[in-house]
Amino acid sequence: MRKSLLLLTSHGLCAAAGFALGIYLLPILTAPAAPSAADVAALAGQASYTGQFRRELRDSDLLHWGEGQVSVGRNSIALRGRIAPGPDYKLYLSPEFVETEADFARLKSRMVRVGEVKTFENFVVPVPEAIDVSRYNTVIVWCEAFSQFITAARYR
Repeated sequence: MRKSLLLLTSHGLCAAAGFALGIYLLPILTAPAAPSAADVAALAGQASYTGQFRRELRDSDLLHWGEGQVSVGRNSIALRGRIAPGPDYKLYLSPEFVETEADFARLKSRMVRVGEVKTFENFVVPVPEAIDVSRYNTVIVWCEAFSQFITAARYR
């Protein structure tokens, strides 16, 4: 009986660890090729605003973080840097700086979703024509699937 319980527990823990590792690794394995540093630099040169993703934000942690320079322009938002890998990342613009999940929830109705973030080292997200980036001051990466704050940068 004791041996069966030990085997059941150890196999259950291994299955849980494998599932968690799969959730973490699947986005990395299925991510498209990241834009080159030259492509991001070219877009940064056309940007109207810049900001900085920093690891030390209040709700950033070991698994949810970003670092690097964000360039915000009329046609695109680009990152020269890295964000923690994860599934279902969305890019939002906010009229106020956000660094916690609670702040995000409070301000979500005043934010605009720009698009999807599919790469974790450098990214370029096209800005839809209907969005005026000058009406906002903060760019946010948010995980929709798990309602997790990843990172944010004030650009204005």
